[in-house]
Amino acid sequence: MSSITLRCAALLLSGLAACSDDAPSSAGAPAGAPRIAVVPKGTTHVFWKAVEAGARKGAEQSAVELLWKGPLQENDRAQQIQVVQQFLADGVDGLALAPLDHAALVPVVALAKSKGIPVVIFDSDLDGRAGVDFASFVATDNRRGGTLAGEHLAGLLGAKGKVVLLRYSVGSASTEAREEGFLVAARAAGLEVIVDNRYAGATVGEAKTTALNMLDALQAAQGVFCSNEPTTAGMLLALEQAGLAGQLRFVGFDASPPLVRALGEGKIDALVVQDPRRMGRLAVETVAKALARQAVEPVIDTGCALATRANMQAPEIAALLE
Repeated sequence: MSSITLRCAALLLSGLAACSDDAPSSAGAPAGAPRIAVVPKGTTHVFWKAVEAGARKGAEQSAVELLWKGPLQENDRAQQIQVVQQFLADGVDGLALAPLDHAALVPVVALAKSKGIPVVIFDSDLDGRAGVDFASFVATDNRRGGTLAGEHLAGLLGAKGKVVLLRYSVGSASTEAREEGFLVAARAAGLEVIVDNRYAGATVGEAKTTALNMLDALQAAQGVFCSNEPTTAGMLLALEQAGLAGQLRFVGFDASPPLVRALGEGKIDALVVQDPRRMGRLAVETVAKALARQAVEPVIDTGCALATRANMQAPEIAALLE
């Protein structure tokens, strides 16, 4: 039995999805083009599919070959590390990484640097210094996104009332920044945060279960904030099941068809939306520039906006809700 077969069998037995020795690559790259690996936090949520679309556009524009592969679930640090290690062993020329954990992925990024492989961190920050420990950080200003959510929720509630924060996952720098921005803004505006220490988990189902276990707090609250797509979707399902949808002021983060539909129906009051396609494109283009020894900015803000029922049809907002 080959080593590849053994490795795939081991992954299947450990409960992971079927293993592929080759990551999906971009079509049409010139012969001998630089190979850039893009490793997202996960591969199932709508957000990551939009990032992938942008990354493939960036690869096309930069005339590089793109290799896309990541863990199935956004809590599998070990699998993400394994994916990065395999790409480095395969001799990729560049790497764009959305780290699941701001500390756990530091060693593999340091290994890439030691091999002379430029690394761009995107979406979620990594411990270290952008421009020194890795080439660049390409992401939403996540703290600002959380601040927008806190200020908007305070405005909806007239700067008074009790609110609940449902966090995402320990170690996720992007969502931690959003949650901190929300807490500072909400409290500064006069809101009372009655729950700020509950974590949803990596999937919509886990988030729904966590939210249902917080039902007493939700019934006592007037508002709620969730810091990413699966957390927002899980909370929406829980509120619908409990008959609370539309009764609490609800601000979420990211967009997917169910969340956009709920925004239009008034079950969600606002979504802080990123530009995942732009993020993916710029991450790949920045790696390509670093490979070409061109100067790159150490921090690139890909922007965010607040989508509401009132502005969701505006062209600039509608584009971010697709």
